[in-house]
Amino acid sequence: MTKVMIIGANGAMARILTERLLHETTDTLTLFLRNADRLNQYAANDRVTLVDGDVNDTAAVAKAMASVDVVYSNLGGQDLATQTQSVVDAMAQTKVQRLLYISSLGAHREVPGKFGEWNEKMIGAYLPGFRETADVVAQSGVTFTEIRPAWLTDNDEVDYEVTTLADGFKGTEVSRRSVADFAFKVIADPSQYQNASVGLDKAGTDGDKPSWY
Repeated sequence: MTKVMIIGANGAMARILTERLLHETTDTLTLFLRNADRLNQYAANDRVTLVDGDVNDTAAVAKAMASVDVVYSNLGGQDLATQTQSVVDAMAQTKVQRLLYISSLGAHREVPGKFGEWNEKMIGAYLPGFRETADVVAQSGVTFTEIRPAWLTDNDEVDYEVTTLADGFKGTEVSRRSVADFAFKVIADPSQYQNASVGLDKAGTDGDKPSWY
């Protein structure tokens, strides 16, 4: 049994991951989010601890984090680096070592060609935050897995390939269920992808932009 903390627990991928962990493992979960009543369906579940808090309140994060084995961060926004600094500071205080976190394609300027140019135009305001976050995590001393998904779909499928920074980025899209599946597998075996940055995409979706644009 693993003790898992999910930060930003109302996010779409976090909710998929929560359901899978509850139905397919014996893990216990600490779900940390603003307005915890949004996840009241878990209030009576004895394997779930709901924590209503602000991720920038490092003391509150550390209190909720005490005794967990692995942290999954589903945070986002232009201030992502500030939020993530609070998370890794709490990990240092509690001596929790293993972190999985959601980043973005383009966080390392790794997306090639016309799609890379298009991606920079579309999410350019957010990419500096993802890049700063990568530096914050790399310098923190935690054992991390950075997850860089392609453009996200709500397709009901688990179908993805994993790339490294050395591979460059492939594809243009991937389902949220696929991203949650990758996180689920790493939580099940945290020895995988240690101190690694991985890209996730659905094979065969290469192009100048995602199919719906």
